[in-house]
Amino acid sequence: MIRFFSEDIEMPAISQPLLIDWIRQVIARHGKTAGEINYIFCSDQRMIETNRTFLQHDYFTDIITFDYTVAPQLSGDIYISLETVASNAQLLGTSYQNELNRVIIHGVLHLCGFKDKTPEDASRMRELEEEALSLLN
Repeated sequence: MIRFFSEDIEMPAISQPLLIDWIRQVIARHGKTAGEINYIFCSDQRMIETNRTFLQHDYFTDIITFDYTVAPQLSGDIYISLETVASNAQLLGTSYQNELNRVIIHGVLHLCGFKDKTPEDASRMRELEEEALSLLN
């Protein structure tokens, strides 16, 4: 089950059925199935509180993925700061919707086991994001 929630911020204008189909398609391409995946859209303030509380990180980020996967079924909570998504879209010269979709699928790719800490891993993650976005567009 893939669900979308908002905490302390307005729910973004998204087509949940379209996104759910797309997310399932990307998951299947990586040989996995969707378990319980919760997207929680929030503000920067909520995100930094989450980052401090659970990861002991004191900085803003666009996404935090809590992975509860029991292979091959993906499960997790994916927090997305809509304020950071908006500012990143502006910095990157892309649309808000495109950046939001990229971040949405970024969390799923983390649940699939892909990392982005090293330059090589980050490059591969970008390739996978672009591949996934091409399925949506």
